[in-house]
Amino acid sequence: MDWQKRMDKVVPAVTDELALCRQCAVGAGEAKAASLAGQQAVVSVLSYLVAAMFPGCRGHVAQGDGGDLRGYVREKLHSAARDLAIQIEKALAYQCTVDHEKDCKKCGDCEKKGREITVRFMEALPAAQEVLQTDIVAAYEGDPAAKSTMEVVQSYPGLHAIAVHRIAHLLYREEVPLIPRIMSEKAHSETGIDIHPGAQIGRAFFIDHGTGVVIGETCVIGDHVKIYQGVTLGALSFEKDERGQLIKGIRRHPEVGDGVVIYSGATILGGKTRIGEHSVIGGNVWLTHSVPPYSKVYNQQPRPLIKQTDGEWRAIDGPWTDVGGGI
Repeated sequence: MDWQKRMDKVVPAVTDELALCRQCAVGAGEAKAASLAGQQAVVSVLSYLVAAMFPGCRGHVAQGDGGDLRGYVREKLHSAARDLAIQIEKALAYQCTVDHEKDCKKCGDCEKKGREITVRFMEALPAAQEVLQTDIVAAYEGDPAAKSTMEVVQSYPGLHAIAVHRIAHLLYREEVPLIPRIMSEKAHSETGIDIHPGAQIGRAFFIDHGTGVVIGETCVIGDHVKIYQGVTLGALSFEKDERGQLIKGIRRHPEVGDGVVIYSGATILGGKTRIGEHSVIGGNVWLTHSVPPYSKVYNQQPRPLIKQTDGEWRAIDGPWTDVGGGI
């Protein structure tokens, strides 16, 4: 039997097996698969929304329409609303099958809820955009390398990550399944910044550089907070029930007060950990307990060992001095 004939026989059989998805995490059966929110469709909605939030910056206004900014934004919002309502309906229908182990797509409630949520979501966008403007200013004022606010909008990964978060968080508050996490993980893949859509983040938030930042679901972050690359605001431990299953929905991540600065590589863990207002957390600090307002937390300065030309290793204390010779 030649290769093509073998494939003609194998592919239909494999198709049947994959479609059944036996023991699959998303659940077996075509009904659940059909109701899943589409990842690419959600990403497309997100692109419309980001373009509408930053008109003329993250998208473009076609020259042929006379640079009609309002028309451009209106078009993006209509496209986003239409597609988002469909995807929310699908996400709700899927969650219904998970929660109740039945096919809920016939009742019509998911369609109605999807449309109602979409309306409330769209109405909340102007307020989210207003908060984003404070994030832009915070980045411009907090980074001496920034030459303009437009540079921040066009090129800063931290601003993109927080913009996506503020969009996804609106849907998270509406208890929309799947979609907020798809949005946040899209931003994660693009920026290296992992912000769970459940995190509550105040105004004028600035992530400098950004790569490796992790902000957990139950984090609460105040206004005018600045964090650097490699910062983790994570969980200290995961509580389990009597069956050994993780308990979900409880507070697991830190609270960060207004005006806090957290330098690169710092790790702050635990749902009972609170960083008081206007504190400074130094680089590579590991914290699992609270600190009061106006604190400064640093690791003890290490003592580097330098091997000099005479072959001797010497500890260098204090600021750098000329130790002589090559290293």
